[in-house]
Amino acid sequence: MKKNFLTVAAMMVVAFFVSTEIAKAADVTFSGQVRTRWDATEQFGSNVAGTANVGGNNQTDDAVFSSVRLAAKAKINETTGAFIQLQSTRNWGENQGGLTAQGAGEDNASATVNDNDSSVGIHQAYMEFKNFLNLPMGFNAKIGRQEVLLDGWRLFGNTIWTPGMQSHDMVRLDHKHDNLSVTLGYILRGENGRENDPADHNDFDVWLAYMNLKGVLGGAFSGYYVYSDNQSGGAGQAVQFSTLGGRQVGKLAGFDYRGEFYYQFGEAAGIANPTVANNRVAQNFDVDFDAYMWGLRIGRTAKNTPMKPTLTLWYDYLSGSSDSEGRSGNWNSFDTLYDTGHKYYGLIDLFLGVGQGGAGGTQGLGLQDFAVRGKLKPVPGWLLKLDYHWFWTAESVAANTVTSGLGAGTISSDTSNFLGNELDVTAVTKMNANTKIMIGYSNYTTSQAMRYLKGQGTGAQGLGSNDINWGYVQFDVKF
Repeated sequence: MKKNFLTVAAMMVVAFFVSTEIAKAADVTFSGQVRTRWDATEQFGSNVAGTANVGGNNQTDDAVFSSVRLAAKAKINETTGAFIQLQSTRNWGENQGGLTAQGAGEDNASATVNDNDSSVGIHQAYMEFKNFLNLPMGFNAKIGRQEVLLDGWRLFGNTIWTPGMQSHDMVRLDHKHDNLSVTLGYILRGENGRENDPADHNDFDVWLAYMNLKGVLGGAFSGYYVYSDNQSGGAGQAVQFSTLGGRQVGKLAGFDYRGEFYYQFGEAAGIANPTVANNRVAQNFDVDFDAYMWGLRIGRTAKNTPMKPTLTLWYDYLSGSSDSEGRSGNWNSFDTLYDTGHKYYGLIDLFLGVGQGGAGGTQGLGLQDFAVRGKLKPVPGWLLKLDYHWFWTAESVAANTVTSGLGAGTISSDTSNFLGNELDVTAVTKMNANTKIMIGYSNYTTSQAMRYLKGQGTGAQGLGSNDINWGYVQFDVKF
């Protein structure tokens, strides 16, 4: 009875997005995921009156985050399919008027009924067509809301760690032949609507061209071109830039390696107090983009030893902007686009949105990350990972008070570029084929520059030496 009800419900949902022909589909499959994570964090706080988390040093807060997904995949005929994925993200115990963490479901705590639960939404909903419109090369199409996961998720990922993850409203064309894969895509990132913007002057469009060729230097080469056209700033305020680059990954002489380089160029016209040019030097400012990032990784696994240990070294450099460049009308901070920074810049996620300016990254000063990663299997069924990071800005913190937004006289002239160290320890095991358990602990040893950039050090009394401590236990069940 319960299975029949789910089948009928799923068909109705898919039919809403495709057509009534779904009723004829003979091949409908279901999948789902329930992920629950207990999380405890002890942040470094500020002792400065009037700021958030005053005196919050060494105070621990814990919470439980929940993510639930239910998906239906329909094979309508030999060339047409559809996929619908419903999602609910919420924090345990939250109700209307209570905590307001991102993604929290309202009116769904123990003291309330569930009638008004607003946490359920659509994460993915797309149609699939094989040999779409008989285009040359035989492209398959995927049209609708969808996740985009390319290579190591450096430029396009789903964020992994956030309860809701990331998806896009997109038209995507894919072609595969032998060792070559090609993807062409259009993402409507922002639509201002016909009533307020009948001529599409304030939309945000993204165009993607991607290729992957296997069999190159013991691995595969990927090439990218992404054009971002952001008109959402209003009349005469357009941000248009391109991202061009490549990634090579493989295995040579027993070593795993990765090398990648991306360059960004373009312009932003008529920006007033620009967030894309966080130097804040002028109103109606024209900005030229000239940014880049590169990364190297090399590692080796001792496969013939019992615990199969792996040691990996990597270094990433993301360019930043200086005050002098800002005064010349240049923006040199690399934008990481739609990356999954959780994989790269420490699991505590202190450096997400590196190129955007603002507190989410490094206020436009760029980032350097040197890291050592080790992993091994200490006992059967368990994988232990240890990562250790050294972080610096790419541009001087002390010398670029306008770009960083700190202002002259705010920061000591002898403050270094060093942002601190992060240790990440993760243990992973599978309870069964469908259930994965992750247990983790992270520590961030902060620095004076880090506290300035994160807004926790606007005076000497705000420059405490307390670190960040974070721990979690996560259960992930897929079916």
